[in-house]
Amino acid sequence: MRKIFIVIFFITSLFIVQLKTFAHHQDQLMIKSEAAVVMDAQTGAVLYGKNADEKMYPASLTKIATAIYAIENGDLQDKVTISKNVVNTDGTKVYLEEGEVVTLHHLLQGMLINSGNDAAVAIAEHLNGSDEQFSNSLNKYLKEKIGVTNTHFTNPNGLFDENHYTTAEDLAKITNYAMKNNVFKEIFGTKELQWDGLSWDTTLITHHQMLKGEIPYPGITGGKTGYVDESKQTLATTADNGQMKLTAIVLKADNKKTIYNETIQLLDYGFQNFKTSYLPKSKTFTVKNKKFKLTDPMFISEPINGVNYVVSNKGLLQIQTKDLETVQTVQLTPVEKEIHEQPVSKIHETKEPLNKMNALYGTLFLAVSGLAYSLIKKNKK
Repeated sequence: MRKIFIVIFFITSLFIVQLKTFAHHQDQLMIKSEAAVVMDAQTGAVLYGKNADEKMYPASLTKIATAIYAIENGDLQDKVTISKNVVNTDGTKVYLEEGEVVTLHHLLQGMLINSGNDAAVAIAEHLNGSDEQFSNSLNKYLKEKIGVTNTHFTNPNGLFDENHYTTAEDLAKITNYAMKNNVFKEIFGTKELQWDGLSWDTTLITHHQMLKGEIPYPGITGGKTGYVDESKQTLATTADNGQMKLTAIVLKADNKKTIYNETIQLLDYGFQNFKTSYLPKSKTFTVKNKKFKLTDPMFISEPINGVNYVVSNKGLLQIQTKDLETVQTVQLTPVEKEIHEQPVSKIHETKEPLNKMNALYGTLFLAVSGLAYSLIKKNKK
């Protein structure tokens, strides 16, 4: 009898362990930095996030926002005259001289490639007259055009101010939006550029070690570094493996080694566990007697090892992992004519999600229990 119970306990325990192994792969990531996110650049889905909505100091990652704002609101061929205020800017520079005339396009290159704080101030003064006026316009632009929710900038370059903050998720949104612009994409992905300034002739080389190849990683398409004492190390990276485009943001790492190692972890995680798929406008989803469709064709992020489509009776589509963890949500549009036959698809109501693997284990558990009961009954005889 005792042996029978030991066998039953062992088998039952095995099932419990198997059920628990369906924890999300996110648990495997060892992110020590204070905040991080990896996002599908085409869908906007957050594939992994740590403190993704926490307010953080971005340092020079601010320049990503400054650049796309300037590209969309200025004339790249405009000639900008450098002021004394620009020359006196603190931090990393491209060493602009008072009275020097530089095109807006060249200032953008100096700002993004060499992280020139002076170039950023020159851009702000040219577009809006001052840092304050520029920041007001930039904040409005970021909210209305890109849809950020937790960002407030007080300057164009990211020098520390306690009221100058953003989040890892907002920065990923800003970067994704900017990467759709060809001018930004080209500058953001530039490894080196000849700089012919009035008093500084040199070759600008990106500070981003993965972009310039010091830390090899296939498919890197762009990057920006940042550092001030209060923010520590910050890093934005974009990558494309030919099938999926990712944006990784890491904030407040203690050192450069950590921030690059964790960026690699994030990119590996995204590429190895997800794919970008396309849903045509003709795609419909059925739940009970209601039918829903997409308003427009769209890209979605799907787990590579299996996906659950879950639709609520109000038409909210949730794209989930096999473990029922939501990756992306999409609001569907009801089809006017409702249908009454049962749907033949993977779609089901949110209220009663189907986990096929758990159902399988349940069936096996009942079978084992029945076998155990038979053995006990036989033993009693």
